[in-house]
Amino acid sequence: MKQIIQSFKTGETILEDIPTPQVSNGCVLIKTTRSLVSLGTERMLVEFGKSNLISKARQQPDKVKQVLDKIKTEGLMPTLEAVFNKLGEPLPLGYCNVGRVVAVGTGVSEFNVGDRVASNGAHAEYVNIPKNLVAYIPENVSDEEAAFTVVGSIGLQGIRLCNPTFGETIVVIGLGLIGLLTAELLAANGCRVIGVDLDSRKLELARAKGIIGINPREGEDVIKTVLGLTNNTGADGVIITASAKNNEIISQAAQMSRKRGRIVLVGVIGLDISRADFYEKELSFQVSCSYGPGRYDEDYERKGNDYPLPYVRWTEKRNFEAVLQAISSGKLEVKSLITERTALSDYKDIYANISNQSSIASILEYPIESDSSNTILVNTTNFEKGKGGIGIIGAGNFTKMTMLPVLKAANANLVSIASAGGLTGTSLAKKYGIAKSTTDFQEILKDDAVDLILITTRHNQHANMVSEGLLKGKNVFVEKPLALNESELEEIIQAYNGSKTLTVGFNRRFSPHIQKIKQLVGNTPMNVIATMNAGHIPANVWVHDMKIGGGRIIGEACHFIDLITFLTGSKVKAVCMNAMGLNPQENTDNASILLEYENGSTGVINYFSNGSKAYSKERVEVYSQERIAIMDNFRVTTGYGFKGFSKLKTRLDKGHKEQFKLLVERTINGGDALIPFDEIINTTKASFAAIESLKERKWITL
Repeated sequence: MKQIIQSFKTGETILEDIPTPQVSNGCVLIKTTRSLVSLGTERMLVEFGKSNLISKARQQPDKVKQVLDKIKTEGLMPTLEAVFNKLGEPLPLGYCNVGRVVAVGTGVSEFNVGDRVASNGAHAEYVNIPKNLVAYIPENVSDEEAAFTVVGSIGLQGIRLCNPTFGETIVVIGLGLIGLLTAELLAANGCRVIGVDLDSRKLELARAKGIIGINPREGEDVIKTVLGLTNNTGADGVIITASAKNNEIISQAAQMSRKRGRIVLVGVIGLDISRADFYEKELSFQVSCSYGPGRYDEDYERKGNDYPLPYVRWTEKRNFEAVLQAISSGKLEVKSLITERTALSDYKDIYANISNQSSIASILEYPIESDSSNTILVNTTNFEKGKGGIGIIGAGNFTKMTMLPVLKAANANLVSIASAGGLTGTSLAKKYGIAKSTTDFQEILKDDAVDLILITTRHNQHANMVSEGLLKGKNVFVEKPLALNESELEEIIQAYNGSKTLTVGFNRRFSPHIQKIKQLVGNTPMNVIATMNAGHIPANVWVHDMKIGGGRIIGEACHFIDLITFLTGSKVKAVCMNAMGLNPQENTDNASILLEYENGSTGVINYFSNGSKAYSKERVEVYSQERIAIMDNFRVTTGYGFKGFSKLKTRLDKGHKEQFKLLVERTINGGDALIPFDEIINTTKASFAAIESLKERKWITL
């Protein structure tokens, strides 16, 4: 299928060939008929992409600070690699999509194949959208009218926050697409609407809809005109839908408001607010968030959990439906806002002139017939049958920034890559010479040219994919964790028969620093203290969800369980975990884990998320026979009491490169598993036991 993307690196807007996504649980797959180019939002993205690095940095000072912090903790070169990788990511454009449902995912009952729907899908021939971001289109609303649903909801949410009543005077500053829709919806609500803009054509459109227009460019004083129209009382409310870098607009909004007036920001402006302007009038100011309640809420958008209507009357989906109803009833007329209609194949006609400030809304028209293949051929040069073919399932940050650069350096035979949406996988296939891109991981499992599959998806998908890969006779590498619970682990044990290898991404044991410590201390009983200054991850991120990410103890602290297992040369016998807080939960990320080993060794893992980024992220201390080895952040290892060794220094090296290099070699030439299967199972069970110990408040014996 075809999809429009933006390159932040080159600034180029491209119509890309990518595989069609598969329908996901809780989603519907939509074949697009129309999509609307939101010229204001997309203009900003396109112009940002075309700007140079210095300009990009000036526009995002918060990102610059993050980069400087990363340089301090991880070094210059890894940071530069991360920055350029980020800039190289393709950005899908568009969020106003209309089409027909062609497939319905598990858990969706409100839509059927053939339904005509509006969604926040991108400019793509097929889109896979969660059900709470999709709305049914009334029969008397055309596809191109319905394309205004989502952008109309942005304006509608601003109106709801302003809370206007019948007869009030509301000023809309900025009569672009969102501003014009906002003004017309306010008029339909019984408000007296004043629109402000510098473009005479947009003001003509507004006046034709019964809106009072003010053009500062023609010498009109905005504040005096508003005060004059309100008998010097001032506007009851001001909704700002403009885009500007200066602070003039927010100051004007305050000055034209009545005492205790309301100001709502929908657009993007300078916000250096004068306290005096707001203090004297007791003005309220609020920033509107996109389409409405539910936006950016994983539970609402991805998991499909609706907010109860009696308590949250207007969610983003119900805002979609309200806009469609307004179009259906004739209270919102949108056809006059269409500047041009263009075939998808002629998309450059729109994007080449996107800086034209007079354009309002452009409609992309999609072909009736389109390629719906889930797999596409991207390259032919790197595809060699019988040479340890590799299939990659997952195209996230770990694949992009860690795995693929190492595999490319090892001259690996990269056959296929699977990604949920198809875009990131295709982008990486082009960059690294991977033969095929797919959205169906089963295609990789069925491919005889694939000997090894690498799984780097979200954690809840690991166990099933590992089991299926083993049953299909593939060698399997899976990024940690192997599984999220005992039942998943048991399925893997049943699927594993020893004829193929299974490797988990426990890479720390392959670091030259850990290898050196292992050589120095041997297999004698020892005490190991491992500290991970893991850093804060917001509570709403999926890794904390026990059903999806498994929490950070199962999902990441397992690295150190394996590391200590490797150093001690023994298996975990018993586990006890204590966590910070009066009533710590199972998804804690501030905990200390005690490990008792079969050979008498002990391990302590301090996994903390509340430390400073300025301190080393990982540290390991080993105490054995009056000797001490201390590894600091996989850069420096210092020895005390060792004959002939005092210090090892390297660039940051957590063992990823060596692990993948060995993996490729053994896939081609054969050989033993990189990590013994029984150690993998023991480490995974120990991570489960840590959570059980926290719940039960006691030691758990494996």
